[in-house]
Amino acid sequence: MTFNDIMKESWLSISGNKLRSFLTVLGIIIGVMAVVIMVAVGETVQQSINDQFSSLGTNTIVIRAGAARVAGVRAGNKQTLTTDDAEFIAKLPDVAAVTPMQTSGAQVVYGNKNWSTSMIGVYPDYQTVQNVEVEYGTFFDQDAVQNASTYAVIGPETASELGMPANPVGQVIRIQNTPFVIIGITKAKGDSAMGSSDDLVLIPITTLKKRLSGSRFPKAVQSIVLKLYQDADNNIATEQISALLRSRHRLKDTEDDDFQITDMKQVMETMSTVTGYIKLLLVAIAAVSLLVGSIGIMNMMLVSVAERTREIGVRKAIGAREKHIITQFLSESVLISFIGSMAGLLLGELLAQGVGRFWLGYNVPLSIWPVVLSVTVAVVVGLSSGVFPAIKAAKLNPIDSLRYE
Repeated sequence: MTFNDIMKESWLSISGNKLRSFLTVLGIIIGVMAVVIMVAVGETVQQSINDQFSSLGTNTIVIRAGAARVAGVRAGNKQTLTTDDAEFIAKLPDVAAVTPMQTSGAQVVYGNKNWSTSMIGVYPDYQTVQNVEVEYGTFFDQDAVQNASTYAVIGPETASELGMPANPVGQVIRIQNTPFVIIGITKAKGDSAMGSSDDLVLIPITTLKKRLSGSRFPKAVQSIVLKLYQDADNNIATEQISALLRSRHRLKDTEDDDFQITDMKQVMETMSTVTGYIKLLLVAIAAVSLLVGSIGIMNMMLVSVAERTREIGVRKAIGAREKHIITQFLSESVLISFIGSMAGLLLGELLAQGVGRFWLGYNVPLSIWPVVLSVTVAVVVGLSSGVFPAIKAAKLNPIDSLRYE
């Protein structure tokens, strides 16, 4: 028999009992659909995390004030980093840009509107470190930092919530009754690993410390964020920064660091590993339904063997060999699995794209893996589910089969 003859015969056999075949195919459809959706969910989560960290870049390092733990307890907001530390770090050979950061909540007033947002005191290098682009106006310079000028750069979401014009440069806002002139507005960027980039007010850090916070430690900062050159080794740079800060803070060899260094490259690699395990777990859970579907195919084929015992006997009586019987039943099993796998792939992709874009607001990445998976499932499940029934059919005694009623 030719391939076309085998497929035609298989289709006639499957379509002979439509309801039973449909229910069997439905098991494979649900299994493949579940796996495809789980793969899509895992890849979407992984892509979302990668996008958030890529906005900073893997060559970004964050240094936070305070030891990670002191006597088993978190150290809190201990003032251990200063703007002087940031300036010394900037002199290291691998450091491209550095900015100290001090974050505080702020009630911003514009006309008769007010909005609660994040106020961040930074250096001009914040632009480079955080990949910030200015839509209108400009960013403040180092002179503004030296003079503690009342200049502000705001995010587009902040401007929108305050009801400002599209180009708010030159407008005046008030923070704690202090007037600030808006000299720039950033381009919309969305959320990043460091928080929202669109709802904030950026001012010189000296302005925040001297004019607004009234801190007893005008040089103390919460964190220092820096960007390395592209060809820099993150591990070496981290060791250099740690050695420099320990030396400046006069820490003994027996003393723990009074700062915390976070390498975004390591964080991203860790998160990718974690999401990879999560994706594997989701696929493993969804694969259980595939196992159920394959058992359904085997059950159907065993029933088919029992119902077609006389037909098998006739085939053998007129010269059909065992390999012909095995081929016939395996082709029926694979055809059922193939139909279910392709339908499950299509439905799974449609549901994943629909839920991702219209409900969750994420663009679900298209991947070749669901296609490869579906074809693999069609072959593997079809063959594995049909082998035992096919062998059982081939081993039937033709005389006993002809006598079967």
